[in-house]
Amino acid sequence: MESQGILSEGFGIQKKEQNCYDTKMKHMMKILLLIVATNFVTIYFLSMADSQLQYSDLQSSKHRNSVSSEGFLNATQLELMSCRSYIDNLRIELKSSRSELQELQSQLNSEETHRNLSSLEVEDDHLLGDLKDEEMKLSLGYHKLPLGKNPKMGSEIVSSYGSACLRLKDELAKYMSYQVGGECPVDDVSAQNLMLMGCEPLPRRRCHPKSPKNYIEPTPKPMSLWSIPPDTSIVWDSYPCKNYSCLVQRWRHPGVFDCKDCFDLGRREATRWKNDNDYDYGIDKVLALKPNGTIRIGLDIGGGAGTFAARMMERNVTIITTTMNFGGPFNSFISSRGLLSMHMTISQRFPFFENTLDIVHSMHVLSEWIPEVMFEFIIYDIYRILRPGGLFWLDHFFCKTEKLNETYIPMLERVNFRPLRWNIWKKADNGVFKNELYLTAVFEKPMA
Repeated sequence: MESQGILSEGFGIQKKEQNCYDTKMKHMMKILLLIVATNFVTIYFLSMADSQLQYSDLQSSKHRNSVSSEGFLNATQLELMSCRSYIDNLRIELKSSRSELQELQSQLNSEETHRNLSSLEVEDDHLLGDLKDEEMKLSLGYHKLPLGKNPKMGSEIVSSYGSACLRLKDELAKYMSYQVGGECPVDDVSAQNLMLMGCEPLPRRRCHPKSPKNYIEPTPKPMSLWSIPPDTSIVWDSYPCKNYSCLVQRWRHPGVFDCKDCFDLGRREATRWKNDNDYDYGIDKVLALKPNGTIRIGLDIGGGAGTFAARMMERNVTIITTTMNFGGPFNSFISSRGLLSMHMTISQRFPFFENTLDIVHSMHVLSEWIPEVMFEFIIYDIYRILRPGGLFWLDHFFCKTEKLNETYIPMLERVNFRPLRWNIWKKADNGVFKNELYLTAVFEKPMA
């Protein structure tokens, strides 16, 4: 039965391709017939004009001896006017033929574009055909527009999903396994792993996420910026710690965690970006690089627990923080502080329009661990979303000493950022013999 399905699918594809070929041949025949007809019209009018000229010559010779020179000239002028009339009509016919030819060519190009899109759909259908779960096919497949063809979108719409999703069929099948309309599985870790492997954005699902028990209203602003949220604000199933007290105290215990002490708002977070020196820039000093009030909105890439955004909010600057939930509920914690968070990896294109943000900040995340080619794409994407005169604050970037001058400084120059402030020092937190450097700098996107 499976082989019969494959054969029928193959015959279906061949039939689509044959229909496309037949359509193209019909358009080509129309164009050929139009060219032939145009040539016949041209020959006809030219032959008519030629015969009229020959006839007028004979008539002129018969009467040459019987009419005066003045009469002969008048007759000739009338005959020339008649020929010009034929030629003008011929030009009108040719112009009309050209218009019809251009219209047919346009239709043919439209058919070609539609055929290319159809071939992409057929290719996607092949990939989607391998999916066993019907819910996956519904979420990822093409859907007809209910109001008909749209000039901007065509006749179908498809949900966006990461390029690697269809290469991770088993993991994706697990992610899409749920009861429609029921409660979603608590699979934050496996879903995040899908994102890290390139399945980003994740497909939409038709289920309800598990809600926290005994949820209470959040702490109002501005108290929420520096308050630990209640434990009932999130679902703890996916995390090693089962309450915020555990997260706040984990810096005291052995083990490697991402942003290990970020949840303790009374420790390093309480003073971060307040003071200014050659190693740690202060927010007020950076904002003073631009006219007062012109830094209003921005992005913090990999912003941990959202403290940079909290400091900026105190200065009436709105910051969106991107972060992942590595070993802790970072996105939930940021939102509980009354700040905006986005759960996304560094691999995804920033979802902002070009020339819109006043400032982009990143601490530690943009560093040598990212492949060089990808790093350059990211820097260009930051340049894209910054407005002219916007600031890129590269905070505690680290790399091997020789790589700084060989790779990263030339890269930043190629992107065309203008340095406003720049400090380099030895990175010793992982050992003085590792030959690594820290770089903190503020760059400006040129005004023109």
